[in-house]
Amino acid sequence: MPDEMRFLERMHHDLREVRWAEPAELREQGTRRRRRAAVGAAVAVVMVAAASVVVTKDLAAPPPAAPLAAPATPVPSAEIPRYAMVQPGDLPVETGPPLGQSGLGEPVQIDYVLLACHQEQGLSADWEPSRYSRSQTLLRPATERLPADEVFSQAVYRLAPQVADRIFARIDALLAPCANWRSRGDMLWDDQVVAAEADHRWEVTARDFVGDQAMVIQHSITEARNLETGESRKPGQLERTAVVRVGDLVTVMGLGRDGTERELRRLAVVAADRLCVAANPPC
Repeated sequence: MPDEMRFLERMHHDLREVRWAEPAELREQGTRRRRRAAVGAAVAVVMVAAASVVVTKDLAAPPPAAPLAAPATPVPSAEIPRYAMVQPGDLPVETGPPLGQSGLGEPVQIDYVLLACHQEQGLSADWEPSRYSRSQTLLRPATERLPADEVFSQAVYRLAPQVADRIFARIDALLAPCANWRSRGDMLWDDQVVAAEADHRWEVTARDFVGDQAMVIQHSITEARNLETGESRKPGQLERTAVVRVGDLVTVMGLGRDGTERELRRLAVVAADRLCVAANPPC
């Protein structure tokens, strides 16, 4: 397990440094990034050693000039329609068309580092299952000076009634033993891979401000230490995740590296409104 965690921790750091090519190229190659910008180049965190196998299919992105509109009459549904997602026009910056996929039986992933925290403490933890899911990433177009960069990511899950009823209590139970947690493993430190440790903290900074249930979860790394030299750093890295439930739908959202909690909460309100017509029962 320690070797796997160190390997995956390094992968997490490498993914944090990825810069996107043009959306057309990404779609042509069939690549898809599955999570938001992570905790930063200076600090590595632990990744979960096991990944769920999900049946997915590629989705063609809608033309930027043709935003999706919800039907006039809400109809109970199973699969999650694209109009139930946050749209590019909902964001304050220009983005390319959504890059997305859908799935069956996918776990409702909130913050995968939480599972590593539980494993390190010898605790049993897993994500709740969904029936259907749809995810998307919106990218800021590349310029002559800057590559394409992630602006917003979202996953929407349709849950069985009993799962929808307990999902937020389950999230609270996952957060409780990881309010303060120290991870250990390899990390990149001044262009060298060294043995290090980092102090993580999770807290809920907002709750029940929209939809049937809602929360904003803040994950921070308050200090990192080089175990070979004894040097310490306070990176102050923050990652915020908004979780909103409307009926049997739950959405998990995050912003890119420049995102603020105020903007994330605004988009959570937008997301709840869009979920209404696709939820069972509809709003």
